[in-house]
Formats: sequence, structure tokens, C-alpha cells
Amino acid sequence: MILYAAIIASFLSSLYLFHRRRSCKHPLLFDYPILGMLPTLLFNLWRLHDFITEILTKHGGTGEFMGPWFTKMNYLVTCDSLNVQHMLCKRFDNYVKGHDFRDIFEPFGDGFGAADDETWKYIRNLLRSQMKQPRLKAFVDQTVQKKILTSLLPILDHAQQQGRVVDIQDVLVRFTSDNICLTTVGHDPKSLSVDFPEVAIEMAFRETEKSIFYRHTVPKTIWKLQKRLQIGQEKKMREAYKTFDEFIYALIASKREELSKCTKEEISEAPFNLLTVWMTEDEGLREHDDKFVRDSAFNFLVAGRGAMASTLTWFLWLVSKHPLVEAKILEEIRDNFKTNEKKNDDCGDHCFDEDHHNDNLDQEQYLKQSASGEALGMEEVTKLVYLHGALCEEIWGKDCLEFKPERWISDRGEIVYAPAYKFIAFNAGPRICLGKDLAFVQMKMVAAAILSKYCFKVVEGHVPTPTHSIVLLMKNGLKARIMKREV
Repeated sequence: MILYAAIIASFLSSLYLFHRRRSCKHPLLFDYPILGMLPTLLFNLWRLHDFITEILTKHGGTGEFMGPWFTKMNYLVTCDSLNVQHMLCKRFDNYVKGHDFRDIFEPFGDGFGAADDETWKYIRNLLRSQMKQPRLKAFVDQTVQKKILTSLLPILDHAQQQGRVVDIQDVLVRFTSDNICLTTVGHDPKSLSVDFPEVAIEMAFRETEKSIFYRHTVPKTIWKLQKRLQIGQEKKMREAYKTFDEFIYALIASKREELSKCTKEEISEAPFNLLTVWMTEDEGLREHDDKFVRDSAFNFLVAGRGAMASTLTWFLWLVSKHPLVEAKILEEIRDNFKTNEKKNDDCGDHCFDEDHHNDNLDQEQYLKQSASGEALGMEEVTKLVYLHGALCEEIWGKDCLEFKPERWISDRGEIVYAPAYKFIAFNAGPRICLGKDLAFVQMKMVAAAILSKYCFKVVEGHVPTPTHSIVLLMKNGLKARIMKREV
């Protein structure tokens, strides 16, 4: 009986493998019995991004990943720009987000990040009209400049005077979180302050991102069961979800009460934020209820906080490793705005770390010190073409291992724009990010303000590695010492 059972098991396994390998025409990895391609992936988890890049390169940019048997975790993986163009541009209507996507990205609700069909078209048209408003650009310009002068630079100055190692990524995440919160709902969580407080809403966002990534890594039946039983990561998701909803619905109620007491003229003259716009937008299409406002706010906050912080973190790390690029950025700033910085700036020769330390300085003192300073505005940073190119340098082209901002600059000194389906940092096709240009100018404002005043020395032995998340942050942050740039 044991022999017969072994023969039957062997026969069934052979049938299973035959079926799997016939259905998987372009396998990325070796397909193990029962476990599929998971063992090889887990073995290389510590270098996942590099590993996937190597595998896709060997397979012409596209291949299939087959997960463990019965898990339904089978994927088509591609980095081929023609495939991207097909899905995001030419055959956009064939590739909807769908029910499974909305299930995983549950906290996004019916916002623009997860919506399909007529709901998506309505939101898209509404956002397009809002993003064109001069009031929005003026408000963002003012908000970013104020936040740079009253929070970002004072915090960096404080850390520099103390001589302490700072997680630059944490600083930038806090800055962008406060900034996008002000722009979206008119509220400043003040997570970027001298004592680096743990802000409930910010912690809720981080936990939500972890949970969404977790849902991508385990079979649907597992996380669905955890959700039903309210255990594990799903319990944390629910708590984070609740924290955000309490926060946003309280702001919505307060804003509705405030607006009910205002005339149209008073509303039009009030400080601008998207929460107010969503409640007062008169497009003659439909009334925006609290759920619509909540979903819109969540999608905007997620889109605006992590992505810019991630880009700026990797950018500053790369600049710290490439002094020639740093010198060119500083030269461009100096040539356009006649700063007093000396030429041939180099972090080794032209930066210093003050040797006096004062642990009793409070943020209020720094706010007063920074009040007389200036930060470049949106119109001004449009002149910084080389800085724009440096921010674009991601993994790109045949010489992608070189940090080469020049590839983004034409012979006439203008910015070179690559097709969105080849450079998909801001998506492509009908879903391309409407806030792309606004994001770039904000990042240029922050980068110019920081690099004009400071340079960084990454602590010895600190190796930045990408985190496993829906946002490509650094796993252990960016630990560095801050030094004032000599002028």
C-alpha cells in the first residue's frame, strides 16, 4: 500500500509539474514542487531589488512568477517599456484597477488611486480643474517656503550645532507629511520639530503602508482570515484606519461648520486648502459628501508624503557621494541668484562643523533666527535645470549605474523629457500624475534650500538599502552628520 501510495503521489506530482511548466511559458525562476518559485525569492530577499533586476535582464525584461500551489499568487513581471506603454497608454481601458486591487488598497476607498470607470473620470476631471487654479499654486508656494524657513532649516541648524547624527530621511518624511497635510486639509501636525514627536496620524500612515505591502506578500485567504479575526497585521491596519478616520472626519465636521457661517465672498478670500475646495466646488455635477472628501484627502496625503521624501533622501545621498555633481548644483544656484558662496564648493574643503554645542536652545529661538532668511520660490527654481536633472536620476538607460544629471539636459540647456511609459515615476497614460510639475518644484525648493546651507557626511559603515514597501524609502534611514556650508 505504501508503494502504491508513493507511485500515485509521484505520478500526481509529475502531472502537476507538467501542467505548471506548460502554463508558465516564460518562468523567471526554477519552479519547485508545491512551493513554486518562492524558495529562490526568499533566499534572495535581502537583495530583492537587485535580484529582480538581474533576473529580468536575463529574461529580456519580462517573465512569470509562479507562487506556491493553491495560493493564486502568480504574477507577470515586466520592466519592458513597450509592455508598460501597452498597459498604461495604448490599451488603458483593458487594465482596470479592479476589485482585487481595491480590496488590497482598502484605505484608499473610492479615491483617485483606486477608482475605475465613471467614478475615476469624474474625480480626474475635478482634480484637473483644481490643479490649474492659481490659488493652489500660490498657496503651495507660500506653505513650502514658510515650512522651510520655520521648521526644516531650524531643525537642521539645531542638529548641526549639537553635533549629532541625524536621520535625514526621517526629517524629510516629517517635512513632507506636515506640508501635504497643510495643503490638503489646512492642518499642521507639527511632526517636524526639535523633539521629533511621535504624531498619531503619521504613525497611522506608516502602519497602513506596512499593511498594504503585507497584503501583497501573503495569500488572500490568510490576510482575509486575519482581518475577520482581527489579529496580526490586520489588527494594526484596523487601528491605523480608525486613527485616520477619526482625524479626518473631525476636520471635515469642523470645516463644514465653519463654512456654514461664511458667505461665498468670505470663502473665496479664506486661506486655501483642498478640503475647503472639495466642500465648496460648484461644478454642477454632484454634492461631495463626507465619504468623498475623506477618500480624496487620504489619497492626496498618501501621494504627497512618502514619494517626495523618498526621492529627496536618495538624491541627497547620491549628491553626498558625487562632489562634482554637488559643485555644479551649487554653481547653478549661485549663478542664478548671486549667492555669496565661493566657487569650487566641496564638502571636504568648504564645510565645517561648529564645535560649540547648546542643548538648551529651543525651536522658538530658531524660528526668530530664520525669520529674516529667504527660500527660493516656485518661479525661481524653474531656472535650476541641472538640479532638475539630478532629481530625475533614477535607474535609467544603459549607463544606469552612473549618476549623470547631464543626460536630462539638451544641448540648448533645456530639460529633456522622456516618454512617461519609459520613465514611470509619475505613472503614464490617462492616469499620469496631475501633480507632477508641482511635485518637482517643491522638491527643487527643498533641495536648493538645504544644499545652499548644508552638506552631509554619511556615517561610516552606514549602507543605504531599499526597504520592502510600497514606497521606496531607505530601510534604515539615511544617518549623517550635518555641516554648515562655508560662505
